[in-house]
Amino acid sequence: MTVRKGGLGRGLDAMISETAVKPKTAVTKKAAVRTTKVTKKDTEEKVKEEGSVLIVKMTQIEPNRSQPRKQFDEDALLELSESIKQFGVLQPLLVQKKGDYYEIIAGERRWRASKLAGLKEVPVIVKDFSEQETVEISLIENIQRENLNPIEEAAAYKRLMEEFHLKQDVIAERVSKSRTAVTNSMRLLNLDERVQQMLVDEMLTTGHARALLAIENKDEQHAAAVKVFDEKLNVRETEKLVKLLLNPAEPKPEKEKNSAEDLVYEQLEEKIKGIIGSKVAIRRKNRDKGKIEIEYYSQEELERIVELLETVK
Repeated sequence: MTVRKGGLGRGLDAMISETAVKPKTAVTKKAAVRTTKVTKKDTEEKVKEEGSVLIVKMTQIEPNRSQPRKQFDEDALLELSESIKQFGVLQPLLVQKKGDYYEIIAGERRWRASKLAGLKEVPVIVKDFSEQETVEISLIENIQRENLNPIEEAAAYKRLMEEFHLKQDVIAERVSKSRTAVTNSMRLLNLDERVQQMLVDEMLTTGHARALLAIENKDEQHAAAVKVFDEKLNVRETEKLVKLLLNPAEPKPEKEKNSAEDLVYEQLEEKIKGIIGSKVAIRRKNRDKGKIEIEYYSQEELERIVELLETVK
């Protein structure tokens, strides 16, 4: 993915000063000795050193309730916690001061894994952001790490639009995605809630979901989604299913039989068949026009019919 310049799309590094510890610098027990430890008494003084790495007690840190990501893979957290036990926290959490505690802006997964690992304190970088910047940074971090499920990502875009009045092209630039990608993502929020949950649970892909959006009736949409999952339909097959549901084949009207005119044409077909010696069909376009079709089943039979017609003068 091409990363654009001049916006939050540059990634989290753009939000952290150059004096901060680089992302891949491990913060272990030895490193903690050289880093300032924060207590309730000197909190205010330490926060003034914005951008520097501080060691903060886990009890002083709380997750951001507005964090776009709502679900965390338990197995992945356990795996990360084991890594933290062995190597420490490799990248400080990005936080901001909120009264007597620190609110996580980026790094909630590391914070959760640190709790599982039994850590009492973790390294943080304190920055001061507006509410809009906080949402954008959380969104960018999760998108860059591909941690958001499709519905969480769409909801985050919607919030940026509705609360902060950002246009889709501006959001697209912020997260280094195309405007079409942002638009298609937000369309997923029009799905029935049950279908959205199937997408979150990875029972459907975004390709399946986009195809199902064409079905406006929520119950029919959900029923179709269940059918897709049960029958393991791919995206192309799902598109065909949706097309069939939206445009059911109309039953062909039964042809009126035994009308006087039909009987006349049937008799003519039999008469010509008797002369030519092959099956004949008369196709009527209107009362005065039509065509005669003569069937043949071999080259020899075709030559015989041609010779027969040549004798007609």
